[in-house]
Parts: sequence; structure tokens; C-alpha cells
Amino acid sequence: MTTAPIDVDPAALVDLIEKEAIREASLRYTRGIDRHDVELMLAAYHPDATDDHGLFIGSPADFADYANGTHDQNWVSHQHYVTNQLIDRDGDLAHCESYFMAVLKREDGRCDMVGGRYVDRFAKRNGNWAVADRACLVEWHALVGPGEAGFDPSMFLQGAQDKSDISYSRPLKLNRPPRNPKAGTD
Repeated sequence: MTTAPIDVDPAALVDLIEKEAIREASLRYTRGIDRHDVELMLAAYHPDATDDHGLFIGSPADFADYANGTHDQNWVSHQHYVTNQLIDRDGDLAHCESYFMAVLKREDGRCDMVGGRYVDRFAKRNGNWAVADRACLVEWHALVGPGEAGFDPSMFLQGAQDKSDISYSRPLKLNRPPRNPKAGTD
């Protein structure tokens, strides 16, 4: 059986390859945070990026230290999932909205379940796609089992169900002041 040659638009092929590199950076973050692999986690970011993760706002290196400490202190295991992902790429700049869910198991067996979105500005520098700015928005939180939530979701940027949502900001630029409870800047 002979098949007809596929007519491929070279620009569309390049766009797919670039978007896949962005998706892989997103997955480096989730695998890195779940394995406490700081090097892998940091490979998802440019060193001068800002991560606004609610209770923490600051550099990727400081966030990795903060996140690992918080995860060790509050949970015995955790998994972060990236699900729906929309990438709007323009040359070496891209805006990416990734839905996420995190399940974090406490020592007593109860689980914190969190759903939200990462709203990112990615930049390609020296051939490498990585996060230049990240806003973590918590859309919902549930505790499976009796007790109180493990964190205050109101500290996170809040989303909107219209075009005022931060995911429409172009270019995404974060401007909340640094905050790191571990370093006493909260």
C-alpha cells in the first residue's frame, strides 16, 4: 500500500517543536518538585525569573528552597499534575496557561487537594525555553479528612472568569513585592 506524501508547513512544524520544548519545561518543574530535585526544578526557570506562588514571591532558587522545606514539613508525599495547557507563542516569547492539580498526603493519612493554574511567560534564551515569570493561581482547595487546610489560599493571586484574568495579560509581568516566610519577608 502506497501513501500519498504529507504536505507539511515548515512554520507549523517549527511551532509544534517549540511548543513541545515549553511543555517539557513545565514537566521538569513538576517532576523536580515531586522528587525534591532542585537542579531539575530550576531547569524549568531562567535564573532571573520571578515566581509568585502565593505565600512565596521571589527567585526560582529561593522558591525551590522554600517549596522543598514546606513540602518536607507538611506532607509525607505529593504529586503535582499539569493538565490542560494553552501555549501562545510569538517568536522567542510565549505565554502559557497550565491547569494543575496537586495532591499532598499528610502523615496522618489525610490529603490536601489543590487545583489551579500556572500562568507563565516563557522566554527562549540561548536555545532554551524556560519560565521568565510565573503566577500560581489557586482556584480551589479541599482537605480529604477532618481538620483545617494546610495553607491559606487567599495569599495566591485570584483568577477571574472573564478577560480581566491574569492569563490575558500580555506581556505577563509580575509586580507583587517579594515574600518568603522562611526568610522573614512576609
